Parts: sequence; structure tokens; C-alpha cells
Amino acid sequence: MIASAAAALIAAAGIGFVAGARRPPASVIAMAGPAAAEEIRAPIYFQDPDGAPLYSLTPRKTPDGRDYRAVPASADVSFDEQAPETMPTTSAGGAERKIKYYRNPMGLPDTSPTPKKDSMGMDYIAVYEGDDTDDGSVKLSPGKIQRTGAKSEPAAKRVIRTIIRAPGTIALDERRISVISMRSESFVLKVADVTTGAHVVKGQLLMEVYIPAVSSAAAEYLATITSKAISADTSYGRGSRQRLMNLDVPEAAIAAIEKNRNVLTSIEWTAPRDGVVLERNAIEGMRVQPGGVMFRIADHSAVWALIDVAERDLGAIAIGQTATVKARSFPGREFSGKIEAIYPEINKETRTARVRVDLPNPDLVLLHDMYVDAEIDTGNGDPVLSIPQSAVMDSGSRQAVFVDKGQGRFEPRDVKLGQRGDGYVEVRKGVAEGEPVVVSANFLIDAESNLKAALKGFSEGAQP
Repeated sequence: MIASAAAALIAAAGIGFVAGARRPPASVIAMAGPAAAEEIRAPIYFQDPDGAPLYSLTPRKTPDGRDYRAVPASADVSFDEQAPETMPTTSAGGAERKIKYYRNPMGLPDTSPTPKKDSMGMDYIAVYEGDDTDDGSVKLSPGKIQRTGAKSEPAAKRVIRTIIRAPGTIALDERRISVISMRSESFVLKVADVTTGAHVVKGQLLMEVYIPAVSSAAAEYLATITSKAISADTSYGRGSRQRLMNLDVPEAAIAAIEKNRNVLTSIEWTAPRDGVVLERNAIEGMRVQPGGVMFRIADHSAVWALIDVAERDLGAIAIGQTATVKARSFPGREFSGKIEAIYPEINKETRTARVRVDLPNPDLVLLHDMYVDAEIDTGNGDPVLSIPQSAVMDSGSRQAVFVDKGQGRFEPRDVKLGQRGDGYVEVRKGVAEGEPVVVSANFLIDAESNLKAALKGFSEGAQP
């Protein structure tokens, strides 16, 4: 018979069909010829009913009493090894696991209680009992894990440095600005060679002025100190000296009156501090009314950096934190200071708050209104339990990770997160120290988990 001839050819190839043997090569079956294959109707071998790679030349039953499936020569069969996912596995006790159903190999929501092929001839994948647990976990084969590039990293305690970056400008320290103004009618006799932008030192001559009220008060004071020598009253003359002080006469000029016993017709006005002349209004010969500003001098050996911090970052900002400022005019150079004040208002146009940083400026390179970029370190230096940020799947209302349970099983876990920085995020709830979490290809695992949940619901809905 033709079937016997085909069997003889297979036997001649040195392959015997026994229980548990591998399938013969397709080239051996093809030796029977196309015409002979069309005439074959009797089974040429028998296969395990679950599609396992177990074959027999004679009818046979499985251990649970089911008949092996007859395979005729004309059947559309494949002699390649099935994927590991479809091969039967055994439990710890050695017993074969029971197949619940078969799912579509292309991920379509189609299941079957018996082995079948899809429209392209691909075998459906067996799903065993225990593979679809109720904890939402998903199990992947080693091959699929390798193809997707899934990697895990244990949760561990780390020091997270959270850096807030924001722009700002340089401003003068209000406490280091001095204004020279006249408290009574005055006349400018001479102005020193000092201009706007010039640097002056404390005690440097700025101008000479004649102040009629000062001359009158000086004469009165000179008369009182002259009479003091013959008076036993120690408080005599104090009022006259105080009048000179109220007119803002420099202490050096009052000392000269006391020493020389002469009324000064002009007073030399000097710089009250080291700094830069921001404003010069004094002109020789001019008449100055009370309150008129002659000079404005600012010491900018220390300045302020006014940083505009976004409203969402204000919760992490605190007085005393370290800030590093980089001036755009000096690439690569850094200036370090501390936050001194957080202004109690929000700019409604930019939704930012102003933070003031004290900065030393010893070489005077930071100038008023200069643009800068600031980095504020908001970390507290204490190690916290953290995982890589790539491990977190954030949907906006929910944050979750996949915990690697071993043996290709991954469990989704909701987490509560804290501060972020340096590529890591603090985990306050959901993961214990040392538990490995998936840090790459987690979205592929999530897709597999969603597919599994959909197939499970589809199969349950199909059951009577």
C-alpha cells in the first residue's frame, strides 16, 4: 500500500516513530511524490491530542485516556519544533499541567478549547492552569524576555539630589546703598573728580559745600565750648553740638571746629562707604534745597540674585538652602550662596515667585541687572528608598511598577512616589527594599499583561 511505502521510506531514513519521538523531517515525506500524497487517506502516524511533540505509528491513548490524533499524509502539518510556550510543562511533583485553552498567536482576542491554527497556519498557543493568576501578574518565556530586553534593578536606599533650575537677575543689596543729601539749604563750592560708575573708598573726598545753617550752628557751638572752660556745668554746650550733628555735619568737621576754634566757611563731604557711584547730581556753584540728593553710592562686594522659581516648585524651596548661580557673561564660572528670603507674592503673568539669594562678589564681576541661571539643591542628604525613574509607568492618576518575581513572572504594583532627582525617584509605598523592579521594556510587559487580562475575560465570557 502507498501508506506502507511512505512508512518504509521513513524507516529507511533511520527515524522510528515511537512514543515521545521527534517528528520526521518533511523532506522524507516528500519522497513519496505529489501524486502518491493525494491518494493517501489512511493515517500515517498518530500525534498527542494536545499538540505536544509525542507521536506513535499505531493508535495510542494519553495517560488520562484520550486517543492520539490521527494524522493523514495529506494533512497540513509542520514538523518544526513548537515554541516553548506551547510545550507541556510539569509541576514540582512531576505531573503534567492541564491546558485551560489556546490563545491566538498574533494576540487577537480569540481563544479555543482545542488545538487549532490561525488563517496563516500558525499554531494557537497553549495557556496552562496557573499561568493566569488572579494577582494580575504576567509570565513570559525566557526567549520573549530576551527579545524584549526586559531588565530589572532592585530598590535600594540612595541620596536623591533634586535640583531646581530657574532664571534670575542680579540686584544690589539694599542694605549697602548710601545716599548723600543736604538737610538744609546749601551751595556747592567744588566737586571732586568723581563721576557716575567710579569706584570710591570710605573717606574719599566728594565735594566741598557751604551751608549757612551749619556756619551759624558752628559759631554757636564755638561760643559754648569757649565758655565751658569757665563754667562748672559739664552739660554746657551739648545742645549746640547736637545741632551740628542733626545737620549731618561730618564728625571730622566737628572735630576740626573743636581743635582749631574756628568757624568753617566750607565743609568737605566724604564717601560714607566703599562702593560705586550710581548717581552724581553735584555741580559746582549749584544751590541745593533741603533733601536734594548729591550722590548715591552702592557697595557691591556682595549682591543679591533674584531668582524666579516656578509656582509648582515652591514646596521644595526653603530658607537656608544652597544655590549655585551661573552668569551668562562668564561661562563655566559658578557663584555659591544661600537663600535668604522668599518673597510672599506670585507673579500672576508668569506664575513664579521671587527667591532672594545672597552672593559674595569679591572681584566685582557681578553687575546690577545681569542675567543669571540658578540651580537650587533641595535635597536633605538623607538616603531614601528609590528606584530608577524608567521603572515607573505614570498614567497621571496612577503610578505603577512591575516587580520581577522570578521565573519569568512579573507582578504589577501600585506605588506612592516622593522626590525625584539624578534619574531616580523616591518610593514611599508599594515596593520593599531589595525587590527587583523592571527598568526597561516595562511598557511591553504592560501590553502583555493587558492582553492577558483581555483574553482571560474573553475566555470566561465564552464559557457556558
